[in-house]
Amino acid sequence: MDICKRSGSNPILRPLDFVPAIEGMEIACLLNPGVFKMDHRIGLVIRVAERPKQKEGKISFPIYTKSGFKVLEFDKTDSDLDLSDPRVITYQGKNYLTTLSYFRFAFSDDGIHFYEDPAFPPVFGSRSSEAFGIEDCRVATMKDGYFLTFTEVSALAVGVGMMETVDFKHYTHHGMIFPPHNKDCAIFEEKINSKYYAFHRPSSPELGGNYMWIAESPDRLHWGNHICIAATREGHFDSARLGAGAAPIKTSEGWLEIYHGATKENRYCLGAMLLDLDNPTKVLARSEEPIMEPIAPYEQTGFFGNVVFSNGQIVEGDTVHIYYGASDEVICTADFSIREILDTLSVK
Repeated sequence: MDICKRSGSNPILRPLDFVPAIEGMEIACLLNPGVFKMDHRIGLVIRVAERPKQKEGKISFPIYTKSGFKVLEFDKTDSDLDLSDPRVITYQGKNYLTTLSYFRFAFSDDGIHFYEDPAFPPVFGSRSSEAFGIEDCRVATMKDGYFLTFTEVSALAVGVGMMETVDFKHYTHHGMIFPPHNKDCAIFEEKINSKYYAFHRPSSPELGGNYMWIAESPDRLHWGNHICIAATREGHFDSARLGAGAAPIKTSEGWLEIYHGATKENRYCLGAMLLDLDNPTKVLARSEEPIMEPIAPYEQTGFFGNVVFSNGQIVEGDTVHIYYGASDEVICTADFSIREILDTLSVK
């Protein structure tokens, strides 16, 4: 089942629409952006992944160091090198990302045609926990500012960082708010019974799996009372892993969350779940079938094919305008009807 209405302008942004920000690099892909509104414009916080221009027979990629960017290069014929995944390589037991990600900003007056504004410079990783880059920003728009949660990646682990801003020019970096291994953090955009809530996705290689959890906080910095609200389901579109998309949407029937799910074959789809308004740890309903699947050509073929992945949206009445990454390479947009999503959900 696929109930979204894709824009006829898709893809709306491609790697060639941007100039590399790191000297000597090329842009390999644009990935799922965080979304916000400011000064009557729609803004995207785009994850841009760059790498050195590749040489025949070589694989090379950048990392952050205390002295700046450093490029590592290996022979593809090296028996110690595992190149089976285009996103991550393994060399002598150590994992490296094939690209380095940071954030770029694009703005639009109509939600379709986006442009860079030089007044908003890129944001790069700035600490050892971000040595392999920063990824997958989600923006919670609140009365006191914009709160950006994102994935911090390094050789040590993957965790959730947070920054806050009022203008996307000056930031307060709060460091890692969910420790490794964790990602897919989306903060609710209003308090519930005087508490902040956030989705997150811890994972374990030994016990458990890649499930969706929820936590509460008095201040958005210190999180506790962690509860798993959704696990993987054998035979479903979310059989291998699942995680939150953007901040949930408040409806009269509950908090509506559009989330991503993947199979062991790494086919990424979108689903939805409904949470109780007063107790968001209680799941009222959940998709049996995906509400969006990678069926368009630009969603099936790219840097890493068969992927639709969204962590940013704008809500206008019954319409949810999502902005999503397709095939880990291009940015697209599509619309959902909130009523139509709710009508597809299976009440628990």
